[in-house]
Amino acid sequence: MKQIILTGDRPTGRLHIGHYVGSLRRRVELQNSGKFDEIFIFLADSQALTDNAENPEKVRQNVIEVALDYLACGIDPSKSHIFIQSQIPELYELTCYYMDLVTVSRLQRNPTVKSEIQMRNFEASIPVGFFTYPISQAADITAFKATVVPVGEDQRPMLEQCSEIVRKFNSVYGETLVEPQISLPENEACLRLPGTDGKAKMSKSLGNCIYLADSAEEVWNKVRGMYTDPGHLKVSDPGKVEGNTVFTYLDAFCTDEHFVEYLPEYANLDELKAHYKRGGLGDVKVKKFLNNVMQEELSPIRARRKEYEQRIGDVYDILKAGSEVAKEAAAKTLSEVKHAMKIDYFDTPEFLEEQVKKYLDR
Repeated sequence: MKQIILTGDRPTGRLHIGHYVGSLRRRVELQNSGKFDEIFIFLADSQALTDNAENPEKVRQNVIEVALDYLACGIDPSKSHIFIQSQIPELYELTCYYMDLVTVSRLQRNPTVKSEIQMRNFEASIPVGFFTYPISQAADITAFKATVVPVGEDQRPMLEQCSEIVRKFNSVYGETLVEPQISLPENEACLRLPGTDGKAKMSKSLGNCIYLADSAEEVWNKVRGMYTDPGHLKVSDPGKVEGNTVFTYLDAFCTDEHFVEYLPEYANLDELKAHYKRGGLGDVKVKKFLNNVMQEELSPIRARRKEYEQRIGDVYDILKAGSEVAKEAAAKTLSEVKHAMKIDYFDTPEFLEEQVKKYLDR
């Protein structure tokens, strides 16, 4: 069986470091591992419209923004197909067929859907397209026969629902679809990076993000204002590292080599944490260290982004070429799905022969 990756993001704004450590960094590693036959990475503009239907320009303008972030992080169009979801009409048809295999109560139990509804204050006014997002995501994944889906922890319920749809379809119509496996970051701190304000989720709508495109000054200002231990009022006070956003970010980003370069009085993060917990280490010093670590990680990303910003025509061509490849792959899967469901009436002579015989035998 071919090894295929499918993953993507909603183009509702620039991508932030939560996207980066949660999935993007892993995508680049997998892309460059040489272990995969094909890689599809998409801009989920159709899904973004489910809660931005009255503001389509927001989605339209952010398609290129997210594509720039992909390329800046190291997604290589010679190894990965980057495409736009709305340009693949086969995905909509697959979604319709899968809808018949999922109950409303099952969608209501999806933890990701529940939390998103609560965050957006949708309640009873939830758009149907948004409510059925787990089904459309299953269509996205199965259309390309993805075997691996690198995503953040918050997407686990979506992958579970996708697997349910695959198993249900295959049990009813015969083995046709491929069941995907989730690929999560190995570093636990990367599973769901909190916002700079200490809130559980980094979110564009909450304004607590560090964006991949932020300038060095913007990054430092956000790090400097980051939530720490509210009880750590003086340098001499013992501090808590649990729930301390600065240390959570260090867990996600720093290595022992960073200490050699920027904070040689400590051998590793464990020593830094121990000093903070017993007292005598100020928040400013820790934040300056985190800033150095973050700048080292983000500086080459910023530089590559600026290069691609001068080549928007090339970015456009990359998206167009990727969409053409994706459309061909999705069309092949849709054909197989319709054949399994026996609704490919005009593509198989058996249907006509069967009907002719049926009426002649009467």
